[in-house]
Amino acid sequence: MAGDAITLDLDGRAVRVSSPDKVFFTKRGETKLDLIEYYQAVEEPILRTMRGRPTLMQRFPDGAAGKSFFQKRVPDNAPDWLETTIVSTPNGTTSNALVASDLSHLVWAVNLGCLGFHPWPYLATDPAHTDELRIDLDPSPGITFDHVRAAALATKELLDEVGVRSFVKTTGSRGLHVYTRLQPRWDSYEVRAAAVAVARELERRHPDRLTAAWWKEERGARVFIDFNQNAPHKTVFGAWSVRARVGAQVSTPIAWDEVRDVVPDDLTMPVVLERVRSQGDPWAPINDEPQSLEPLLEMSAADMAAGLMDAPWPPVYPKMPNEPPRVAPSRAKKPS
Repeated sequence: MAGDAITLDLDGRAVRVSSPDKVFFTKRGETKLDLIEYYQAVEEPILRTMRGRPTLMQRFPDGAAGKSFFQKRVPDNAPDWLETTIVSTPNGTTSNALVASDLSHLVWAVNLGCLGFHPWPYLATDPAHTDELRIDLDPSPGITFDHVRAAALATKELLDEVGVRSFVKTTGSRGLHVYTRLQPRWDSYEVRAAAVAVARELERRHPDRLTAAWWKEERGARVFIDFNQNAPHKTVFGAWSVRARVGAQVSTPIAWDEVRDVVPDDLTMPVVLERVRSQGDPWAPINDEPQSLEPLLEMSAADMAAGLMDAPWPPVYPKMPNEPPRVAPSRAKKPS
């Protein structure tokens, strides 16, 4: 049975936590309070990546094994101190979203059943400029994690060649994410164009292993470089966030020299806490030297000059200039 509510003093605020003994992860029996204590322990590294960003909540009222729902809007009964910001979808729908200002904001969300966090790739104070490039390496059916490892190292090699520093993390599941902290000079459309260029160049270099094909029927047994995770209003599961899996696996920042050996399923809350205590934060320098997007935009411009169209957008977005027909090849009308 979940216990009575407790109150935590966080960032000078009294944060109420109901049912702290409620089990959120069934494999080892971690509770809501265990999850809160995990986020307290990784406060510095998680806020290094999330502080000041609008944050989408995915709530699991009955824990990781239960049903969930996404929530952009903070509830009407949110405390007065909670920092929020207006976010807008591509069709103009607005929401008053949580801003990850400090630990008290994260714990407030955890109390609602939010296990991990999906931050936007910009700061709430500067929504016009996207400051993260996020390369999502998505395994297709038949792909092993060894293929994903190779895809991550190929991505790093390409970015290194053009002088763009990158960082890598597990997704908490079967993939890897490659991040680059950007100078706040470009909007999300430009960042997506750069991601498309990266995906296409990786496919050219490794056509048997990597693909930029948006349509699943064209991917085959290859790792998909999901450029559309950089489309406006898209969020990605955040670094140091705990996945809704019974084992409480964490989306864990790792060093590049760990990619060949890391086993994502082993990176559970207690393991990650010990890693942080003993090794520190592999992403500690991520904000020190924001990168230029220009080398990747030059790649994009070269593709356009060579006659390539834009890559397809997800169906919720308006039709974009220079976008090919938004229909799977097998369903496209054949010429008469």
